[in-house]
Amino acid sequence: MFPIQFFFRAAERYPDRVAVKSSEETITYRQLVHRVAASAAGIHAADPTYQARIAVGGANSVHHLVAILATLAAGNIWVPLNPRNGTPELLRMVEFTSPSLLLVDRDLALRLKDCGQKMVSLERGLEGWSRQFMDERVPVPTGALSDVQAIKFTGGTTGVPKGVMQTYRAWSTTIVTQWREFGFDENDRFLISAPLTHGASTYLLPILGAGGMLVFPDELKPAAILEAVQKHGITTVFMPPTLIYAVVHEMELNPRDTQSLKRLIYGAAPMPSQKVREVQRVLGNVLATTYGQTEAPQIIACLGSQELADPRNIASVGRPTLMTDVRIMGKEGEMLPPGEEGEVVVRGDLVMAGYWRMPEETASTIRDGWLHTGDIGLFDERGFLFLKDRARDVIISGGFNVYPSDVEAVLGRHPAIFDCAVFGVEDEKWGEAVHAAVTLRPGMHVEKDDLIELVKAELGSVKAPKEVHVLEALPRSSVEKTLKSELRKSVLNARSTASS
Repeated sequence: MFPIQFFFRAAERYPDRVAVKSSEETITYRQLVHRVAASAAGIHAADPTYQARIAVGGANSVHHLVAILATLAAGNIWVPLNPRNGTPELLRMVEFTSPSLLLVDRDLALRLKDCGQKMVSLERGLEGWSRQFMDERVPVPTGALSDVQAIKFTGGTTGVPKGVMQTYRAWSTTIVTQWREFGFDENDRFLISAPLTHGASTYLLPILGAGGMLVFPDELKPAAILEAVQKHGITTVFMPPTLIYAVVHEMELNPRDTQSLKRLIYGAAPMPSQKVREVQRVLGNVLATTYGQTEAPQIIACLGSQELADPRNIASVGRPTLMTDVRIMGKEGEMLPPGEEGEVVVRGDLVMAGYWRMPEETASTIRDGWLHTGDIGLFDERGFLFLKDRARDVIISGGFNVYPSDVEAVLGRHPAIFDCAVFGVEDEKWGEAVHAAVTLRPGMHVEKDDLIELVKAELGSVKAPKEVHVLEALPRSSVEKTLKSELRKSVLNARSTASS
């Protein structure tokens, strides 16, 4: 079964139920199907090729949602463009995937005006298609379940971005797995409080396929999120830890009625034990978490709110989900027993098809059928997974992946920089904050704020360093490798000294 069919089947069962609600409109399942079918016809008219790549980007909106669903319904490959990325990075993504059509909002259209690809306005374009193709029927999916549904980026580089090819089968597996783990049904109301280009997209079809409602808050700020929970009887929310912390702070200052909330799901970044306890104290026993990667989306493992209430599980990411095989592998490729640390490896229908046009990267990541996550972890005797460290250097800041090499490449282009290293440091607000250590060329000077602004302009604010440290030299090993662990330790020691 194709992923979009879960939505169409629910629309047949619940045509008059509300599917989407925003401050501007309320849309039933019947109305949403008509909009999606018309926009799918518009996309097909622009490019009738099966599996044509369609890039969709912009702020969260009903138009954005319809564009995503229409892309899936038309049998195309969805390429999400996150406006939080820097413009040069977005342009590289467009160049790399060569989409035949870009569906973007006004702000993103201005930023990508020089991309050389055909663009259609999310607002005016979709409304025009709704009038032009108002009598179109829902397309019948074709192709194979092994075909690609989406290309999502794990991070851009100054060379070639790495795009993950997620299949129809992986998406359908995500839907069924979320139903099993969270029990979504027609009474669920999901608040879209994370970007549609990011983690929130993995909840769209599980909620719509169950007959539930998607709700857009007036704005993505803590007060507005809590107001929406209270006003609309929200049952489920997905947020990165940083936003959860801000919501908890707002709740303590100005309490609202959140009794309808059953699931506050966090992912994309770890949450310290003390923060878990604080959230549970303020909002009740609603916190749950999932563990996944772009290469195996969202739900490799899951820890529900009842399990997270058990003190033994507070540092766990849960147990492997229904259709995913998760093991711990040793350095020699052997599978390790409970209690022993090794690399987390995954196989099953959730796993990606590979990296877009990067066969060597694919071969090094999927070996003998196992996806090598790069995460270090262990299982306890009860089968709960605990992540200990990441073998890769990816920094997870505010729920977003930040690749140090991306930032280092931008910093290295500044004429005053001789050498640099980018690393993550534990941070109460961000989970991990991006730090940069730099050494300068003889006789050169640069303001730290100028370096931060340089990265913001190129890669976006999420990937910009929160702090820059100017050093005489970077610590190195005997084989001249930069010791980022020593840099991190130095920052933490300085922080400890300052607080004592």
